[in-house]
Amino acid sequence: MNLSFFDQFSSPSLLGIPLILIAMTFPALLLSTQNNRWITDRLSTLQSWFISLITKQLMMPLSNKGHKWALILTSLMLFLLLTNLLGLLPYTFTPTTQLSMNLALAIPLWLATLLTGLRNQPSISLAHLLPEGTPTPLIPALVLIETTSLLIRPLALGVRLTANLTAGHLLIQLISTATASLVSTMPMISLLTLLVLFLLTVLEVAVAMIQAYVFVLLLSLYLQENI
Repeated sequence: MNLSFFDQFSSPSLLGIPLILIAMTFPALLLSTQNNRWITDRLSTLQSWFISLITKQLMMPLSNKGHKWALILTSLMLFLLLTNLLGLLPYTFTPTTQLSMNLALAIPLWLATLLTGLRNQPSISLAHLLPEGTPTPLIPALVLIETTSLLIRPLALGVRLTANLTAGHLLIQLISTATASLVSTMPMISLLTLLVLFLLTVLEVAVAMIQAYVFVLLLSLYLQENI
């Protein structure tokens, strides 16, 4: 029973071929394609308004130099958002519960922001490793601490997203299993757990949206430090 709870986090395969790539590309199929018509349908209008709202929120903490990252950050936000929400559907697989995938997203983008700062303003970027007014005896220790905190940022991004989604999926499965087990023996308790399951599902929808936003927002803040 304990092992079956974690089976949902294993990558599905068909004839030995992993299907994680299909699960990653499926969210793109939900987005309606743009056309040259002046008057589009309601779905395209709603999609354009939503993408514009996300872009404005992500670009708000950035200066004009960081606006060239708008396409990358908005695309990442939509990908994480749709992937997290699709993972809440029954009999689906959530790729963002895999730490390897989240690190594959976090490390290159974090490294890109770091290299951008080192290329454009190397002295200011290196100055972040040593706060102003630091006593001389504490300089080696503080440089080591700041370097460690800098290098741990992509790991924190990946672990935060993985841990939150994994914990939510486990709670949903545990409570749903308890609800199904109590139907025949204690129906009133089963109704109570069903209500808890509904509230938890609503909470997980909010968590899926918030975690996607936090992931991209932290990347934009790291970018702002280096531009």
